[in-house]
Amino acid sequence: MTPALSCEGVSVRYGTVEALRNVSIRFEPGKIHALLGQNGAGKTTLARFCAGLVRADAGRLAIDGDRIAPGDVSEVRSRGLDIVHQRLTLPPGFTVADALEFSATKKKGRAIFSTSAIARAWGDEIRQAGVNASPFARIGTLPIETVQSLEILRALSGHARILILDEPTALLAPGAITALFERLRRLRDTGVSLVVILHKLQEVLEVADTVSVLREGRLVAGPTPVAETTSAGLSDLMIGSSGRQSSGRDARRAVTTGAPRLEFDGVTTVTRKAGEPGLRDVSFQVGASEILGVAGIEGNGQRQLADVTCGFARLASGRITLDGQDLSVLSAEERRRAGMRAVPFDRMSEGASLETSLWENVTTWSAETFRIPRSPFLSVRAMRDRARHLLNGLGVRFSNVDQLAISLSGGNLQRLILSRELAGGAALLVAAQPTRGLDFSAAEFVLDCLGRLRDDGSAIIMMSSDLDELFEVSDRLIVLRAGRISGEFTAPFDRRSVGDAMVGASR
Repeated sequence: MTPALSCEGVSVRYGTVEALRNVSIRFEPGKIHALLGQNGAGKTTLARFCAGLVRADAGRLAIDGDRIAPGDVSEVRSRGLDIVHQRLTLPPGFTVADALEFSATKKKGRAIFSTSAIARAWGDEIRQAGVNASPFARIGTLPIETVQSLEILRALSGHARILILDEPTALLAPGAITALFERLRRLRDTGVSLVVILHKLQEVLEVADTVSVLREGRLVAGPTPVAETTSAGLSDLMIGSSGRQSSGRDARRAVTTGAPRLEFDGVTTVTRKAGEPGLRDVSFQVGASEILGVAGIEGNGQRQLADVTCGFARLASGRITLDGQDLSVLSAEERRRAGMRAVPFDRMSEGASLETSLWENVTTWSAETFRIPRSPFLSVRAMRDRARHLLNGLGVRFSNVDQLAISLSGGNLQRLILSRELAGGAALLVAAQPTRGLDFSAAEFVLDCLGRLRDDGSAIIMMSSDLDELFEVSDRLIVLRAGRISGEFTAPFDRRSVGDAMVGASR
């Protein structure tokens, strides 16, 4: 059978980093192929090579058995292959119709531009695809799962027969993931070949027909029927059988929670973002050596909780204190000096400056500590040395501290953020979706970091859409619904009770 997509001997190098090493792989038509691997294993690089977005140092690409010129996006698209990136690309300020017209391979407009005609044409496509969106709605106002559906529609509008999706579940809530998988199966049944980069083993086992595994840029398992694999076997392929370690988080349960460090007392916030509720009369405490999990369907006040704690949202009423100090009168910088640290929702846009060097990303917040005595100047050498020490301490894979943050994989970028936020300890850590988009090994590393910080006496607020993860690491759990606390639970947690609090069900 002629493969829908094949690569032979593909090698890609970024400086001294070998992103792909002599990778040869063949994807059969009409199947869902999962591509698995740790962060930094080369999955996205391989996907971008196939989409014509990366030129390889060596190797060949073929679609339906025909050779394709390397690095030629237009030819790849004209041959029926398109990609949906993890970071969605439709312009947020555009209407749905304008965004689709702007980015689609095959346009709906005519020589004389007509907004209404384009809206009608794309409106028909949107309805036929079953996407719940008006062609006149602004992209930036839509839920993430709707935008992702529009990205898939944009790709398929060019009659794509091969679709690559780069970690499509990373930003989705569990219900949206189920709906996405149903759509992928329908696409497969119509003859579309799909290559889906995933980071959770259970997702691979649920949706894929075959699975391939990359490790450190090498293909360690070619397309293998999922029915012939196990989660343990895939885990060993991803990280190596000698690299598996127990997290030890159960042992840390024995740590006794101390006196309250963070206190919310009747907090109500001012919000200006449409569709995002403010907090309403929220009260809770987080003690020393305690992880408070925050559950809830996304968009129910989690971002407001993080923003008001960190100083990016205004209080309408109520009080927030950290170790007895009123945070509401402090700026974001002053809150950091008081011991507050944060791992933000989006590491790419909020957690790091991608076009800035690693050492600047790590040391900027603490730059004053590197001032040369009796001088207005900072010691760049000391800042670079400190960054190198912190990055090595958390196992960040990098060539030198002068490289740009954008060169790091998602998992390594999250480690960089942790190296900065955990340096010197913290009175309080606000961790918002800290493992989102990470493979299970990188996620385990992040959760272990939080556990060690908890053991050292810090108070931690952890927000996650992954209930299993929250149940594993949290000492207590609150549920946010429409900006209010709809439930509070202590370990061990009952999934049904937590779920009822999330959706407002009663039994």
